[in-house]
Parts: sequence; C-alpha cells; structure tokens
Amino acid sequence: MLVLLKSGRFYLAVALTLFCSLLGSFLAGFPYLQVIGALVLALVLGMILQVFQPVVQQAQAGIGFISNKFLRLGIILLGFKLNLIDLAQAGVKTILLAIFVVSGTITLTYKLARKLGVSQRLAILAASGTGICGAAAVMGISPQLPATSAQAEQKREDEVLAVAIVAILGTVFTLIELGLKPLLHMTPQQFGIMTGGSLHEIAHAVAAGSAGGPVSLDTAIITKLSRVLLLAPAALIIGIWYQRKNQLDNAAARKLPIPWFMGGFILASICGTFLPLGAAVLATLVKLAYLFLGMAMAALGMSVNFRVIGQRGGKAFLAAGTASCVLLLFVIVVSKAFF
Repeated sequence: MLVLLKSGRFYLAVALTLFCSLLGSFLAGFPYLQVIGALVLALVLGMILQVFQPVVQQAQAGIGFISNKFLRLGIILLGFKLNLIDLAQAGVKTILLAIFVVSGTITLTYKLARKLGVSQRLAILAASGTGICGAAAVMGISPQLPATSAQAEQKREDEVLAVAIVAILGTVFTLIELGLKPLLHMTPQQFGIMTGGSLHEIAHAVAAGSAGGPVSLDTAIITKLSRVLLLAPAALIIGIWYQRKNQLDNAAARKLPIPWFMGGFILASICGTFLPLGAAVLATLVKLAYLFLGMAMAALGMSVNFRVIGQRGGKAFLAAGTASCVLLLFVIVVSKAFF
C-alpha cells in the first residue's frame, strides 16, 4: 500500500476520479440532471474516460485502491447526514415502514432475479440497491460478498450493473410519482412518506418530495434516511447469510463478515447527532462523503467491461423493476391508511 501511495499512478488515479466526482456534483445541480444524482453521474463520467484507454491503464493500480478504500471512507462520512433524534421523532410507524420496505423489497427482488436466472451476486446487489438506498447500498453491500481474484472482474461488472439498474429505475419512478401526485390526493406528509419509502436514491426522494412542499420534502428525507440507517444491519445479515449459503472454506467461516466501516457509519451518525459540531461542519462532512463516494464510483466506471452490460443486465432489470412496482403500490396503500 505504501508503494502505491508513493507512485505517480496513484496520484493520476486520484486526479482522474476527483475530476469526475467534482464534475458530477456540478452537473447534478442542473434541474434535469438533479434527478440522476452526483454519484451516478460520476460513474458515467468514469465510463466515458475509458475513451482515453492509455491514461486509464496507467492509473489502473490506483483505481482499485480508490474504489475500495475511498468507498468505505465515503460511507462512514455519510453517517453525519443521519440525525438520530429526527429519526426517533419520526415515530415508530416510520421506522417499521422502513424495516418492512427494506426486508421485503430485498427478499422479493432477490427471489425474482434468481427465478429469472440472474447470478447470485448480481441479484443480491440489485436487491440491496432497490430496497435500501441505491448506489451507496450496492457499494456498501458488495464488500460483504467475497470474490476470488479470478472473480474480481465479474464482481466489478455486477456492481456497475446493479448501480445502473437502480439509477435508471429510480429516475423512471421519480417521474412516475410526480405524475401520480395530482391523482392520489395525498396530504404533504403522505406524499413525502410515499416518495421516501419507495424511491431508490436520496437524490430521487429529494427531487420528488420537494414537489409537495417543505413538509413533504422533510418527510421524504426522514423516511428515506430511515431506510439508509438499515444499511449497516443489512450488510451484516447479508454477509453472514452469503457466507453460510455458499459454504465458504474454514478460514473464511471463522472470520465473521462484520462490516467495520458500517460501524464507523453508525458512530458518525451518533457524533453528528449528539456533538455540537454545528450545521456548517456537518454540511462540509456530508459534502466530503459524496466527494469520496463520487471518486469511488468514477473508479468503478473506469474499470467496467462494457460488453457485459447488455448481455447480463436485462433479467436483473426486470426483477428490480417488478419489485419496484410492488413497492410503490405497497407504500401508497400504507401512506393513505396509516399516515
């Protein structure tokens, strides 16, 4: 690792991914691109950089480091966005809804994907992104699914496919929910519950929730963050289940798949909630989180194999899309009946 940090290739990788992350954040400020979100834009920019293949090849060693370590750092810092007091004030109903949504959507999406013949890892990643919080969930769950060196390239392909699936579906369902708004006759709180409880990325929930006014937006964010909070326990449960399901060797079995960076995520949320850090400091830390996550997504995009996207993504997309329809109908009924 020290040799890598001292090499020019590492700094080239940092420069390229930082450029993609910053440009993705800038582009996400535009109205139509805001729905897509900075992380997905950084991924797309990283994929575009593959046009300059000689440069990307020079940075390849550093790209692997960034997609791994910077990802974990970004998820830890993202914890500062979670205010536990706000979540507690949202009430038991909101927390229970988040638990039902996350567990039910992951299970349904995974079962459908496997029935359609999707590989186990891609099915899990697509299910996690659909049920929890989009790209951040895909990248947070992925380290819990061990792969051999021979499987490393396929694992990266699965990550990109899963991120692409939740990005496309999240954008489509954001537009669908905005179109449904005048037909459903919901209160601002109910509309916020619907958007936060059903959409894939935080950016999607913000974009749709804001259409219902300030109350709707606040409710959408809190409901969505209730799902984000479940990323840590979901990663642990999925890691243990995956290890037992695949009967990994004795050495792996003795190593409990505890996602330590998820512990940092929870610790960051505790610090952000109870320490007097100030709004400006918290906002800066969250911006850093998205900066590092954007760099990790760009690194992922720079290493993707384009040939497999069309070949392997269709059935996983169908499974996640079907589950998203079921999720939307469920959350509409719950929003109208209980909120």
